Amino acid sequence: MSMTFPNESANYRAARTRLLRAEAELRQRTEDVAALRRALPPGGEVPEDYEFRRTGGQTTRMSDLFATGQDTLAIYSFMLGPTATAPCPMCAAFVDALDGNAPHIRARLSLQVVISGSPAQAEALANGRGWRNIVPLSVTGSSYNRDYHGEAPDGSQWPMLNVFQRREGIIRHFWSSELLGREWDNHPRHMDPAWPLWTFLDWSPAGRGDFFPALDYD
Repeated sequence: MSMTFPNESANYRAARTRLLRAEAELRQRTEDVAALRRALPPGGEVPEDYEFRRTGGQTTRMSDLFATGQDTLAIYSFMLGPTATAPCPMCAAFVDALDGNAPHIRARLSLQVVISGSPAQAEALANGRGWRNIVPLSVTGSSYNRDYHGEAPDGSQWPMLNVFQRREGIIRHFWSSELLGREWDNHPRHMDPAWPLWTFLDWSPAGRGDFFPALDYD
């Protein structure tokens, strides 16, 4: 199907056709990379059945985060440490979008968000952002965030996504957003494929520019 739009010039259509070809190539490359990811050999076995804390003081183990009948678990480490006075705006913007998609994601795999702060901070975060489908867990007292690069040795927080797979009762690491460890001269880009904000801005004439999300907008 060939598209044209009212009053467009031949010059515009020629340039748009070149761009369309590049967009198709990018989509194919994305599918190729996804195939490489699916073909990864088994990752390292998780060293312990990490304990997480829910609001209200209850605890749960990592093995309990796998929903019935599912063998995949994704955990996003949200940048909110014990001494933080406000959540990370970038993480908040990402999980704002993730919260809406959570029911669809959970139809295929288990999904959880964790913080290094307390259960009370987790509850306040979810309530303050109006999340309906995601209530973060606290990793206080657990080495999970340090082991899986959600926290640096000095306590600095990192926004890492990790995916785990369980086979025959053994939980192994499958993949993580390791592009976080690369140096970029613009926005952090490791979560772009899962974050519609940046794609929408890239579709605009001005692009993303130097924009960073805020916790609220006046």
